[in-house]
Amino acid sequence: MITEPLLRMTGIGKSFLGVRVLHDVDLDLYAGELHALVGENGAGKSTLMKVLAGVHRPDDGRIELDGTEVSFEHPLRAQRAGVSTVFQEFNLLPERTVAQNVFLGRETRTRGMVDERAMENATAALLDDLGLEGVSPRSKVRHLSVAEQQVVEIVKALSHDARVISMDEPTAALADHEVEVLYRIIARLRERGVGILYVSHRLKEIFDLADTITVLKDGHRVDTVAAADTRPAELVRKMVGRPISSVFPDPLEPHGDRVGEVRLSVSGGGNTRLDGIELRVHGGEIVGLAGLQGSGRTEIAHALFGVDRFTRGEVHVDGRRVDPRSPRQAVRAGLALVTEDRKAQGLLLEQSVLANARLVLDAVLPFGSGRRARRIPGLLSSLELVARGGHGQEVRYLSGGNQQKVVLAKWLATDPSVMVLDEPTRGIDVGAKQAVYTLMRELAAAGVAIVLISSELPELLGMSDRLIVLDDGRIAGELPGDAGEEDVMALATGASSPRHEEAAP
Repeated sequence: MITEPLLRMTGIGKSFLGVRVLHDVDLDLYAGELHALVGENGAGKSTLMKVLAGVHRPDDGRIELDGTEVSFEHPLRAQRAGVSTVFQEFNLLPERTVAQNVFLGRETRTRGMVDERAMENATAALLDDLGLEGVSPRSKVRHLSVAEQQVVEIVKALSHDARVISMDEPTAALADHEVEVLYRIIARLRERGVGILYVSHRLKEIFDLADTITVLKDGHRVDTVAAADTRPAELVRKMVGRPISSVFPDPLEPHGDRVGEVRLSVSGGGNTRLDGIELRVHGGEIVGLAGLQGSGRTEIAHALFGVDRFTRGEVHVDGRRVDPRSPRQAVRAGLALVTEDRKAQGLLLEQSVLANARLVLDAVLPFGSGRRARRIPGLLSSLELVARGGHGQEVRYLSGGNQQKVVLAKWLATDPSVMVLDEPTRGIDVGAKQAVYTLMRELAAAGVAIVLISSELPELLGMSDRLIVLDDGRIAGELPGDAGEEDVMALATGASSPRHEEAAP
């Protein structure tokens, strides 16, 4: 029986510009084990992973691999020692093949020439070992799906004979069927004796996969527990430092009492990717859009916002017919869109918190925006934004949850009639999710019409008053907010819903 850990990190400490971000953190990882690292944004998870990967040098502590102390001054040193990291943002060259990416910087050579066939054969063997026959070593990376690109990153790690692989939010951009593929890969890695350090905000994954869980908070190790010996509610309490009685807050008033007039309506909406969209959202109501990846959820958001407009049908906001041909026109019509990718589409990362919060006002509503702009500091305060450098701090230095709060403040400053939230809690911790859910309830109680798009069914079911289920660009059906996951999936996949069958005459 193995008693010594494959990897041991002891007393790890790290500071940046005098700010302590890791305090005496200990972590053991055994061969064939999946050790999950959880905590709120800013808890120190990513910093600890980067210390292990050789991106950062620790100020204190020691790292041992197979009982021998190691020091990684560069990520290449870590890889050569058998420690690889699969970061959330991939490091691949899109115009090169899978095999070329796997062996990048250490190409196989025969008589001084790069041996493409040898690299392709070696990559094929690694793919076959993981049970992945669908990815060709000769395919260019730009033609691969997100899940397949992630496979390439994992194969790169294995090509270095990795014994320890760290994964940072590996399912953040994956559809459900792609997550299943990742699960199978992880099972194969563990069978080979690879130790896996796994970071995710999705508690279901943690309890599906983990043997051991370490909780970090404010750079401190709070606890390390066996996954089988703890429950989600207890884990959340350790992560946020307080009990959370319910993940999803109840409506501030009974649903029937707070629903007002129709604020958003779409009749016969369609374009090249959507057809026959019928949608009504009342003030005070949260309507969820459910469906599989590619079903048309984000396409509806973009059509409403003038990014890829409806070319058929009519859209009304507060009883007025509107036809947004650009986001600028959509904002002036009373619409707001929180995009699914806050870094690429929602923020100017090198600008300050205040500049980002004023972004829409200054660009779209420059005249008469003074009163609204004066509200921004109060909005940021009410959202409990944490920015050590104040409102002048650059947004890129904020945690994911705090970046999302800046995005929300940017839109709240416009006093929208309708808010479309596309994956509003993606990549943020459970405490920040609570803040977003509470804000949604408060906005609904104030009469805002909310359209919620989420890939997490529990989130949709927990927050929505009604659900519109999409399939291949069309509405497959409508369900009440208390529907079950199986009802939603039956409609989303084209199967008949048990609930609908019972209601049929």
